[in-house]
Amino acid sequence: MANRLLMPKGSDTMTEGKVLKWLKKEGDAISPGDALVEIETDKVDMEVESVGSGVLRRILIPDGKVVPVGELLAVIAGPQEDISALIAAAGQWKPAATHAAAEKLATEKPVSAPPSAAKPAAAPSVVPLPATGGAIPAVPPPAHPAGGGGRVLASPLARRIAKESGIELSRVVGSGPGGRIVRSDVERVVMEFQTAPRKPFAPPVAGPAVAPAREARPAAAPPQRPIVPGGPDFQDEPLSSMRKTIAARLTQSLGPVPHFFLTIEVDMKRAKELRESANTLDAELKLSYNDIIIKACAAALRTHGEVNASFRGDAIRYHNRVHIGMAVATEDGGLITPVIRDGGRKSLQQISREAKELAGRARNRKLLPEEYTGSTFSVSNLGMMGIEEFTAVINPPEGAILAVGAVVEKPVVTEGRIEVGLRCRMTLSCDHRVIDGATGARFLQALKQILENPVYLAF
Repeated sequence: MANRLLMPKGSDTMTEGKVLKWLKKEGDAISPGDALVEIETDKVDMEVESVGSGVLRRILIPDGKVVPVGELLAVIAGPQEDISALIAAAGQWKPAATHAAAEKLATEKPVSAPPSAAKPAAAPSVVPLPATGGAIPAVPPPAHPAGGGGRVLASPLARRIAKESGIELSRVVGSGPGGRIVRSDVERVVMEFQTAPRKPFAPPVAGPAVAPAREARPAAAPPQRPIVPGGPDFQDEPLSSMRKTIAARLTQSLGPVPHFFLTIEVDMKRAKELRESANTLDAELKLSYNDIIIKACAAALRTHGEVNASFRGDAIRYHNRVHIGMAVATEDGGLITPVIRDGGRKSLQQISREAKELAGRARNRKLLPEEYTGSTFSVSNLGMMGIEEFTAVINPPEGAILAVGAVVEKPVVTEGRIEVGLRCRMTLSCDHRVIDGATGARFLQALKQILENPVYLAF
């Protein structure tokens, strides 16, 4: 039975995608999990995998072409299977429903195929868990291992999380289509072993149990465009997929969404002491002010859930989980918000490492769709660029976004004395349909209290 490879819907805002590069050519044998094509969505560049097997019989969309979501890109079928009718109907064929990003890739259900010869890597018996200071024991095999002894069907994100956590995928039960392992399946296994007592920041121990943290990267700057004397009066360049989405989203936000803004100044002296102490105890951690602010926002939202909300037309949705969107400037001048999920339940160490990992891949447009969608509150920080105060545009349908300025030394009055203080100005943009002025003010007061007394972050 032939399998159709379609242009996937990588996000709620995506309407079209660009074929960047075919990774397989016509006539190649295809197995489940093979990366077939690299596409550009409105947010990231991503590889589309096959969930079926057979031969790549026909590539319908060449490199560089932009096509709508749901367009037929290629056909995978048996070597002698007749695909002429499918090819002829390609222009009229439309998918019956949208496909969930990354977990339901752009192909129909695969036919049964012989297991591949790929050998799963053995998991160590004990693997470090940076977020808790504990360790993950080897996962006992479930009653029904995924994949039936052959290649394990799993999403790319599930594979990455499993690799980082030391989980052997063949021992995880998949809940996706056809037993496919998805992110939540792996996270469920990891969470089972996160009940160990949380340890404070600790210096790295000797031996292979501590994985080195990735080197922190400076904020990406958009490419400069100097004006060349004597050139043409102007030049027009087509909008990139990301820039089209930014234009549409800002119009949707600033037009229909009634913004109002609240600004507060926070004493960051103790936050600085926390940062310096943590980085002294663990030199590879590289804790930043942004990490501390994200954690503080998550903590404040847990007690002020009325700000962790979104406008839904005829209802206000109050979210019971805190997912923090973190605005990151990409190297081509765009903006994307990778998401720190369940920020209130993660330690500072875990948030710091996850933020650096997500930001690095965001700049390279390598995020998966589920890594930049689903945020319930966002943080935009321009302090590292010397900006002391600004207002940010709300990311619909969220109800608020926090704009964070630079941490600066300035004269302050304390008990009648002028002394040098360390201050940071933060502005909360609120959707007035969801959040009232007093509600936003109470949230900022709680955030200020947490940042000025970071002992709260231990709870």
